[in-house]
Amino acid sequence: MSDKFHLNKLLRRFIAMNEYSAKFDRHDRLILAALQQDGGLSNLELAERVGLSPSPCSRRVQKLEESGVIRGRAALLDSKALGLGLTVLIQISMDRHTPERFENFEATVRTYEEVQQCYLITGQSADYLLKVVVPDMDAYQAFLLDKITRIEGVSGVHSSFVMRKVIDTTALPLSYL
Repeated sequence: MSDKFHLNKLLRRFIAMNEYSAKFDRHDRLILAALQQDGGLSNLELAERVGLSPSPCSRRVQKLEESGVIRGRAALLDSKALGLGLTVLIQISMDRHTPERFENFEATVRTYEEVQQCYLITGQSADYLLKVVVPDMDAYQAFLLDKITRIEGVSGVHSSFVMRKVIDTTALPLSYL
């Protein structure tokens, strides 16, 4: 039942995005590409890069924000420079597949600052895939034992440790628009 709920939610979002994506023109794509490269651009800098005057550029950005295409802007920090040298991908299995179990798990992991990404997945023996960043193995052990394994319903954990980030981007492929 929970999987059906999530699939319906994704389908509604996909339909909404496709309805909007039909309205993307060259300038919208240029705006999105420029902001993915540097989210801190001022409106004037952005307008110059995409070949628009500032007012129309600002209106387009506002429309992209209001439609949910642009969810926000953030500074990308270097984890190693901040002493967060260990990235872990964790597969989590749940004991029961009920909406309450999933809701409780998701609400709990949202409170953990170590969790960068959390996905409900299928096609694996796990139910969730988490990307976690911590300083070192001792911090990971504490995170695992004091937080993850204490969440009601967690029945299995499989950890994979990232040795090197070959591709590490937040940019979405815009060539499909």
